[in-house]
Amino acid sequence: IFVVFCIMLGWCMLVAFILVVVVTTVGHASHAHSPPCWGADDSVHPLGSAGNETITDLANYMPDPRERLEVQRRYSLLRSFSNLNDVGLLQVKVIKATGLLAADFGGKSDPFCVLELTNARLQTQTIYKTLNPEWGKVFTFQVKDIHSILEVTVYDEDRNKSAEFLGKVAIPLLRIKNGERKAFYLKDKKLRRRTKGSIVLEMEVIYNNIKASWRTYNPKEVKYLQMEQKFKRQILVRNLQRVSRLVMAVVNTGRFVKSCFEWESKTRSITAFIMYVLMVWNFELYMLPLVLLSIFFKYYIVRSVMEGRTDQQEEAEEEEQDEEEDDEERGKEKSKSFKEKLQAIQDVCQTVQNGLDEVASLGESVKNTFNWTVPFLSWLAVITLTIATVVLYFIPLRYLVLAWGINKFTKKLRNANAIPNNELVDFLSRVPSDEELIEYKELKSEDTQQPSPKKKKTS
Repeated sequence: IFVVFCIMLGWCMLVAFILVVVVTTVGHASHAHSPPCWGADDSVHPLGSAGNETITDLANYMPDPRERLEVQRRYSLLRSFSNLNDVGLLQVKVIKATGLLAADFGGKSDPFCVLELTNARLQTQTIYKTLNPEWGKVFTFQVKDIHSILEVTVYDEDRNKSAEFLGKVAIPLLRIKNGERKAFYLKDKKLRRRTKGSIVLEMEVIYNNIKASWRTYNPKEVKYLQMEQKFKRQILVRNLQRVSRLVMAVVNTGRFVKSCFEWESKTRSITAFIMYVLMVWNFELYMLPLVLLSIFFKYYIVRSVMEGRTDQQEEAEEEEQDEEEDDEERGKEKSKSFKEKLQAIQDVCQTVQNGLDEVASLGESVKNTFNWTVPFLSWLAVITLTIATVVLYFIPLRYLVLAWGINKFTKKLRNANAIPNNELVDFLSRVPSDEELIEYKELKSEDTQQPSPKKKKTS
């Protein structure tokens, strides 16, 4: 009965996923209640052309429902297997910015805005002598990975030297609400604390769910223009704390198992013993994905119950870490010669720091997958595990291993440009770590109040 129930549950979930995909696609196609966000201008290339990023003046922008319908058809389910690298299109309207930081001596700035989507980079014109620029531009990007992050950075133009940073926001594509005009409060370079000003954007992304799912299990595109991570004491300490939390989670699990063996709680030990005997006696390989599915459903229920609640302790920890970073910046050593002597030690420490970051990020990605931090990825994992359960039930393991080995050995023969990859690692690379979630966190109006003066630390 248990086996039949599990198989029926798997098939029902598969059918439900297909229905969700169809409903989502139809919802995109029947977006009559929201303002159309697609149009054409005679001075630019058509928005439907693949691989072209375009810029249009908002004043000359004319919505074209026929072209928008053509874009929706292009990314419909019927065309899911044509040009798998063309996942979707993103359109961003950069309306204006308000209350920017004054970078010039006259209390004004010469702001311009730069938009980056992985390796695609576009920018607005410069508006001189103002803190409230109105750019009025429409940008269109080709989406190659739905898990990409749109980075919008505001700079102050300076003819004598490089542009001065004014503020930045990072927006995951999966968090975009189509057709919503919204003010985003700007953050600092590290995307951890607020800075002065906000920017008004209106965005819409249209994509194919099947292509987006397939792209998730392929190597992530490397961003070329990326700041090199330098060694800093507070970052090393933060990474050590992240790894410590993961280790403590494993240790606590071990203690729980040990308590079952030592009969600290008779009810818990009896329940664990009965479950152990039943599972070992009736164990089949296809039950492994079912165990993982049960964890997903457990955290799905927990997430539904806890939705809307804020973790004040976590916010306090973030604030404390930011204060430590400020203290570190203020307490920098003045002697450069002394730093040069410690360069070799810093290189070693940087290697350790980056290694800890990779370990912590991997563990946090696994945790956030089960926590439904990104529902698209969690549902994709649930569907994959359901299919794996059905396949393992009907097909012997030796055939699956044989097919996997043949695919790996012949991959280069079938495609000379194929990149060796691990599908599980590629999937986890799309799941944000806790540090990335802080960077992507959208500031609310109450978060933009001026912070209270910091208390002086007493020795």
